[in-house]
Amino acid sequence: MTVYIDPPAWPGHGRVWSHLVSDVSYDELHAFAAELGVPRRAFERDHYDIPSHRYADAVRAGAVEVSSREVVLLLHESGLRRRKHRPRTQAP
Repeated sequence: MTVYIDPPAWPGHGRVWSHLVSDVSYDELHAFAAELGVPRRAFERDHYDIPSHRYADAVRAGAVEVSSREVVLLLHESGLRRRKHRPRTQAP
């Protein structure tokens, strides 16, 4: 099982966050997150949001440190990337 984590660099809700992803399956990702004690509500489309204070815990548990760019590439190459849905605009 290999999951990947980028450096905590994403601000939100008064914290800084990392993204935890798999390049194999969502099942693998959910299993890793559960072992780490990360609640399922932290899953967003194709990744888990991990607060900066849990980054070292994820690495100790086996997450491989990669850049944010590599996280996106891994998701695209694996076919696991899920983009945000943009609301449709109505034609005038």
